[in-house]
Amino acid sequence: MNVLKIGLPKGSLEKATIELFEKSGWRIKLSSRNYFPEVDDPELSCSICRPQEMSRYVEQGVLDAGITGRDWTMENNSDVVVVEDLIYSKVSKKPTRWVIAVPGDSAIHTLEDLNGKKISTELVNYTQRFFAERNIKVDIEFSWGATEAKVVSGLADAIVEVTETESTIRAHGLRIIHEMMSSNTQLIANRAAWENPWKREKIQNIAMLLQGALRADKIVGLKMNVPGDKLDSLIAILPSMNAPTIAHLYKSEWFSVETVISEHQVRDLIPKLLRAGAEGIIEYSLNKVI
Repeated sequence: MNVLKIGLPKGSLEKATIELFEKSGWRIKLSSRNYFPEVDDPELSCSICRPQEMSRYVEQGVLDAGITGRDWTMENNSDVVVVEDLIYSKVSKKPTRWVIAVPGDSAIHTLEDLNGKKISTELVNYTQRFFAERNIKVDIEFSWGATEAKVVSGLADAIVEVTETESTIRAHGLRIIHEMMSSNTQLIANRAAWENPWKREKIQNIAMLLQGALRADKIVGLKMNVPGDKLDSLIAILPSMNAPTIAHLYKSEWFSVETVISEHQVRDLIPKLLRAGAEGIIEYSLNKVI
């Protein structure tokens, strides 16, 4: 039997990734001491590993595909196929940013001001390339964590750190002087696996269903009954992705109307629909929108 080896990220994205796969149709059972979780698909073999290492394992062929951040693929300078951007996290639904930050009272205001200074970061290789391309000489130290504290305590002049909301950076009294790059979660593939027709189709199917689950995250379905004499006026105020579905109720002058809309529209829309003559309005969540 053909089997696709796929890597899932350990850490902050682990829970969100498992939930996304479940919404997409795969149930993955984790064990606290096992890095090889069970999955209800005999064509899949799952491994849990740190996103910082994922692109190396995929490039080497240890894994056929994996989910990791664009930042770590660039940090490792890995030669892999980027199959799909999957923007999701436990905090926001937008890309993260790697920024250069200094203490609020620092005399450093530009990249050039960092010449000869010490920078602390986990993103060492990419940061080295970034400054080398600009002919700015900096001393870069690897940070094992608590990077913001390094600059607050004077162990470094600046930090390169990832942020979504900037709340941690602001809490430490730091000031961002430059946005170095943006990053988001990606599904990547080994080049040899991508050239294998069966593996390529399997990876593409996973990408399609994951993206469908993400697309459905903030979308809901609405279903209602509408009298025939009020149908046109109600349809005029009813948003939809393409067009609503309309069906005659059995032996009745009423119609069943169904649509798919953004979740944020519902709270204002339902009162309008009631006033327009709709009855029996049902709102339901969606697993996937393909």
